Amino acid sequence: MEKLIIKGGNPLVGEVTIPGAKNAALPILAGVLLSEDQCLIEDVPDLSDVTMMLKILESLGVKVEYNKAQKNIALDVTGANNYVVPDKLMRSMRSSIFLMGPLLGRFNNVKVSYPGGCNIGNRAIDLHLKGLSALGAKIVERHGYITATCDGLKGAEIYLDYPSVGATENIMMAACKAQGVTVIKNAAREPEIVDLEIFLNKMGAKVSGAGTAEIKIIGVDKLSHCQHKIISDRIVAGTVMMAAAMTGGDVTVNNVIPEHIDLTIVKLKEMGAIVTQCDNKIRVQGSKALKAVDHIRTAPYPGFPTDMQAIMMIGLSMAEGTSIIIENVFDGRFKHVDEFRRMGASIKTDNRTAVIRGVKQLTGAYVEATDLRAGAALVIGGLAAENTTTIEGVFNIDRGYERIEDLFTQIGGNIRRIDD
Repeated sequence: MEKLIIKGGNPLVGEVTIPGAKNAALPILAGVLLSEDQCLIEDVPDLSDVTMMLKILESLGVKVEYNKAQKNIALDVTGANNYVVPDKLMRSMRSSIFLMGPLLGRFNNVKVSYPGGCNIGNRAIDLHLKGLSALGAKIVERHGYITATCDGLKGAEIYLDYPSVGATENIMMAACKAQGVTVIKNAAREPEIVDLEIFLNKMGAKVSGAGTAEIKIIGVDKLSHCQHKIISDRIVAGTVMMAAAMTGGDVTVNNVIPEHIDLTIVKLKEMGAIVTQCDNKIRVQGSKALKAVDHIRTAPYPGFPTDMQAIMMIGLSMAEGTSIIIENVFDGRFKHVDEFRRMGASIKTDNRTAVIRGVKQLTGAYVEATDLRAGAALVIGGLAAENTTTIEGVFNIDRGYERIEDLFTQIGGNIRRIDD
């Protein structure tokens, strides 16, 4: 079992380059199934979730060549011949649900088990199934499996009761091969959805409106080859920026899209960090004493991202004063609070509300990464804390960060991975 050992107290100084976004790469990799040709996807992060998605694609007949040094993946989809996703692979991650739309669009059939992923509360897939059903799919849920069939998808007007990112993307991909016009109303607006639209259109799809609440898809008969570069990861960027602020460091993050993380920038400035930006670079300089902020409420984009909630919380745990975070997206995303308390944080929770009273210093402790973003928060907490922090559950962190120890070592963090 791997662990991270962190000796805190060093200000982080230097530059890092942010990799491609996990949350953009996974639906795009699923979307290649809509092509009947070859695709080259560039700047793909080397993550365990990406590795698992590639294994799924190979099981479906896709030929995969992953050049990890160049972060490029060449996919030959011409031989795809299977629409049943292996149960073990399906359960390995939440994003496997993205395969339903592309497989339905290509084969008019799909069979999957319920997806796995981080345990951060209720993440029902009802909206995915409702959307696919509106396109003409007949869906049967039985014995832990979901089977969907159709005689050809038909365009429809679909209203999402909640702007779910995954449901929006799944319906978008399925609708690319549906006859007629599909309109998704109350669609999610995240930057990763815009990236998916760009990718699909490069293959010959006719998608418009991504980034707004209404997306229009005109179905086409065939999608072909394309070359596409993944956008940078806004959550990894936010993680590094908070680490710089907490440690009183001076870090420049390269390959970022500032408008994707504007609320993170606003909150860091409210906390007293100095944040400057120029084109695709952001510099963060920490202050001697961070300050509390009033209310942070997570919400779908362009609101404050739920994936930054734990990272913001660990930062506010060392900010002077009292801060309040309200988690409006997932109902079980405060499991990390007990681990933060082990490090000396003063946090009280009531349902979806967390009250954080800042302490002068966190202290090293033996903690566990309960999920992906909570694990990253523990890492930056350990970098800012006194003494040594040991983190278990590193596999959760590896789902969304490329060897996080290397990321922080290059800017002065004292962090190493060991295998018991």
